[in-house]
Amino acid sequence: MRKEICYSDLPLLTQDVERNVEALIAHGADIVELLLDGIHWDDMQEKMRSIVGVLRKFDVGFSIHPPAWDTNLTSENRTIREATFEEYRKAIEFAHELEAEHVVIHPGFAFSPAFDKSIARQRAQEYVHRLNEIAKPLGVKLAVENVGYHGASIFTQDEYCAFLEPFDDNAGYLVDTGHARLNNWDIPDMIRRIGRRLNSLHLHDNSGRGDEHLPIEEGSIEWEPIYEALKEVSPDCLLILEYTPGCELEKLRVGKQLLIQKLGLS
Repeated sequence: MRKEICYSDLPLLTQDVERNVEALIAHGADIVELLLDGIHWDDMQEKMRSIVGVLRKFDVGFSIHPPAWDTNLTSENRTIREATFEEYRKAIEFAHELEAEHVVIHPGFAFSPAFDKSIARQRAQEYVHRLNEIAKPLGVKLAVENVGYHGASIFTQDEYCAFLEPFDDNAGYLVDTGHARLNNWDIPDMIRRIGRRLNSLHLHDNSGRGDEHLPIEEGSIEWEPIYEALKEVSPDCLLILEYTPGCELEKLRVGKQLLIQKLGLS
């Protein structure tokens, strides 16, 4: 298991990007995951052009999370699907410029029980294939996340773990512990089944009622079995602390030290 720990800038959502990176580095971030949402990313393409040079000055790695709100690769509306694809394409090009670790891919949601999830999964495969064809020549890896809960996930646990079988290794899995908990998925089993294709994890906790993005070990998730499973996976797997907006940044430092202790990273 690699020693670098990544912090998502979700706790600082809507604040200035450069200052966010500075603050996260000050609290121990080895890598920063940039969530391209909020007022400072409103004109995403222009922001990417203006900030690449600034971000390259920091002694830290990056991963890229395209806009998470108002996007859906498996929307029932073609215009929304294509607009989402276009924002993801921009994020991949941005990741290439930054030499980022990966780009997070939300494969889509089914927000109504009336929507056909088999069609949604087919759309997800088509769009992830198109994105991978863009990403691979640029040297950018894709990290496909288990998103959706309370009925909105387009996958069962088995379907998610099998989703990337048709794809080459440029596309890997990103297991989000909070989303898995809300769907009552077996997180240690997922980690072991995905194995070497586990690109990264979004680590956060919740009460089992909502996607609260609590610090690890402050909710209802059983973490010890997860730590044991993580010791068995690829050494290249990236651990990303993804805590709620407004969370005290010192919680990230505490979470990092906990991971170092539990996984024997020191």
